[in-house]
Amino acid sequence: MTVANTGTPIRVTSVEGAVAALRERGLRVSAARRLVLEALFAAEGPVTADAIAAGLDGRLPTSDLASVYRNLDTLEEIGLVRHFHVAHGAGLYALATRSRAGYVACASCGAHQSLDAAAVQQVADVLRAACGYEPQLVHFPIIGRCPECDHAHS
Repeated sequence: MTVANTGTPIRVTSVEGAVAALRERGLRVSAARRLVLEALFAAEGPVTADAIAAGLDGRLPTSDLASVYRNLDTLEEIGLVRHFHVAHGAGLYALATRSRAGYVACASCGAHQSLDAAAVQQVADVLRAACGYEPQLVHFPIIGRCPECDHAHS
């Protein structure tokens, strides 16, 4: 089981800020790593590694998928990137500062929606009270049925 980084996210607002954060930690800024950062900043929301490698539908140059995964792993290890999974689909990646506290996902259509920290905290409080576990609700979304699919099944 892959476990997402739950440490403090590195707060950056630009590719240049992310590059500086990498250099401060003694990491190289290769062309491939910079391309991954550019894709994450250009993306409108969480994206798959495949979408990054494909150049976000032609907005950026394409890159090697294995290189994209290696760079995403490194960026997540240091706290620049977070990822989560929706149902059985590929992981979705976002800049840690853009990644929300948690997500809900539809088991029927795969749609997903971010949750604010207060909503996630309420769910975590209920789980903690029920079983004593300290829940980590970032890596996997809360699965249910979206309003449209629920209406269709009614």
